[in-house]
Amino acid sequence: MANTDAVSVRVFSLNCWGIHYLSKHCCQRYAMIGDMLCKEEHDIVLLQEVWSEKDYIFLKKKLACSHPHSHYFKSGVIGSGLAIFSKHRIHDTFLYRYSLNGYPYMAHHGDWFGGKAVGMAILNIGGLIANVYVTHLHAEYSRENDSYLPHRVVQAWELQHFVRHTSGGADIVILGGDLNMHPQDLGNRLLRSYTGLRDSYLETAKFDGCENGLTLIAENPFINKKELVPFEKGIRIDYILFKGSSKVDVSCVSMSTTKGFVPDQPFPYSDHEALTAELRMESHALTETVRDMQSKQDPATGNVAELVDIVTEARTEVKVGLHCAERMRYTATRIGVMGLALLCLELAIAAVPWLAMGTEQPFPRTSFYLLAALCFAILATTFLLYIFYTMELKSLQGAEDQMRLAVGSLQEKLRGFPLAQPNNVQQRPPEGEAEQ
Repeated sequence: MANTDAVSVRVFSLNCWGIHYLSKHCCQRYAMIGDMLCKEEHDIVLLQEVWSEKDYIFLKKKLACSHPHSHYFKSGVIGSGLAIFSKHRIHDTFLYRYSLNGYPYMAHHGDWFGGKAVGMAILNIGGLIANVYVTHLHAEYSRENDSYLPHRVVQAWELQHFVRHTSGGADIVILGGDLNMHPQDLGNRLLRSYTGLRDSYLETAKFDGCENGLTLIAENPFINKKELVPFEKGIRIDYILFKGSSKVDVSCVSMSTTKGFVPDQPFPYSDHEALTAELRMESHALTETVRDMQSKQDPATGNVAELVDIVTEARTEVKVGLHCAERMRYTATRIGVMGLALLCLELAIAAVPWLAMGTEQPFPRTSFYLLAALCFAILATTFLLYIFYTMELKSLQGAEDQMRLAVGSLQEKLRGFPLAQPNNVQQRPPEGEAEQ
């Protein structure tokens, strides 16, 4: 297996925290980010939480010389917040919006309005086809009582499906973004085990950055330290993941993160730390035998038993989400029925003067109008909630069905890999020899 070519690529990822009127020093920080990206030698820049398209246009103009190719992924009410800038030409793009994105009535969290998604861009880097993905998963607002965990697990499940089914012809796969998951969280294990993606921080021999690769640190002035409890120093939720192919070996030469304050600047680039990974891609010639062996390999068969446990655990969390959604839909139905009963009672009372001619209405007309408005508001709200929870149930049920099929398929492989090796027929014992 002789190396025939080697290409290096520097990948940058940052959650920009670009919420105007809510994020501090938003305009100044975008100017700082633009200046930094112009100076640095990044080949690919992956940004999250660029909520305003005006900010994307600002960066696009500023980076026109250093990163002439770019794309902004639009989704949801206020946009996906995802953007990619590249020195290499972008040949194609695609956006997949996650089926679950939190709850619209949790407006102070805002995840539903953002329309969380994964964006894909296909690049040609030194003659190699690179599938580059940028994503931002639902935030974790409470470690102890995480009501969004089923949604985030389904997002991780859909993300691994999207990456696997769209990267078949790629020489290299790169995924960067804010996954909002700790390294050993269920969704993270599900994503990396199924796709075979490798973590730059764990793979590199040369690291320069925050201790333990943390990307949300207590020293950052934009961070509320109470949000990091019980993790005093911080957490690692931003990643650059990668993998090669049968034709290309990929390794992480070095990785670095920012460390809070920026030299000669009054504040950091964001509340998250930026990541930079230098990847080295080495293409090689394969013999026919090695090519056949690698083409038959499935990253999921590396440790099938572990993957069965991970998918089963994910399926359990999805079932918990199903029960919660069913309970909420039932509650909305009950409240709607009560509102309808109240409206019918009011209409019956209003009909008394019409049925008994000459009888005056015993209740003030203003009170009737206010009560009617309240009844209609209850009916409209519960109807919308019923529709929303029904949609949530269908998405959770669909993910649970997929996981059930996946577990069955993996268990088949665990019992002798009949799916991966259909022609491997067990030999019969020699005649005259009893089976043990």
